[in-house]
Amino acid sequence: MSLSRSDLEAGNGQTRLLEASHSGIKLTTLSEDELQRSLDETLQQQPPNSDIWIFAYGSLIWNPLITYVERRAGIIYGWHRRFCTWMILGYGTPENPGLLLGLDRGGSCRGIVYRIAAADVPSELLLIWRREMLAGVYVARWVRMFDGTQEFKAIAFVANRQHPRYADHIPFITTVDSIATASGKLGDCADYLIRTVDGLIAEGIKDRQLLLLRKQVLAKQQALLVNDGSTRSPYAKG
Repeated sequence: MSLSRSDLEAGNGQTRLLEASHSGIKLTTLSEDELQRSLDETLQQQPPNSDIWIFAYGSLIWNPLITYVERRAGIIYGWHRRFCTWMILGYGTPENPGLLLGLDRGGSCRGIVYRIAAADVPSELLLIWRREMLAGVYVARWVRMFDGTQEFKAIAFVANRQHPRYADHIPFITTVDSIATASGKLGDCADYLIRTVDGLIAEGIKDRQLLLLRKQVLAKQQALLVNDGSTRSPYAKG
């Protein structure tokens, strides 16, 4: 089951998390008022009534769910795309957590940037905040985006290194094993990886690390299928 725009409009993303917490999973989430305050503080750094750019590097590429007036490919520096946050609900469970993409320090990252018209900023950014900022695993940060000819400021959601689910210096094999086997309410973690790779390729972006990771995840799933049939991924051949 993929997250939908109607989920965000109704606040169902938060409702799902709270329902999970009632079943014994303890989560700290932001209230609607806290989300709005965070959004307002971020927007204070830009002139009022101006268009806003949002930088996408993961699921926002293949499942944006927002209304925008322009879309471009580009690059940011000082941050790189990495599976760096443990995910115990959407694409994993407490017993077998998945991993979520974030922007971590260093390097560079190619992605997509969306321009949201000034008139739509209050409503569309609130939907994004409900999606990205609810659990506190990200920090909203202004970054400089380059599209080859222009440079402009965009909001990016970078990994919160202070969050208890931040995955620091985990071995590559651990990343492979987690993504290959984890699954949650939103589906398989491997599906999240593959959709991201496909979305990037469709934009002419080849992330070598993610391509290697996809190859190793599919090989791991194939091995599990041959050994005991424990993988449910539709991408494992057999």
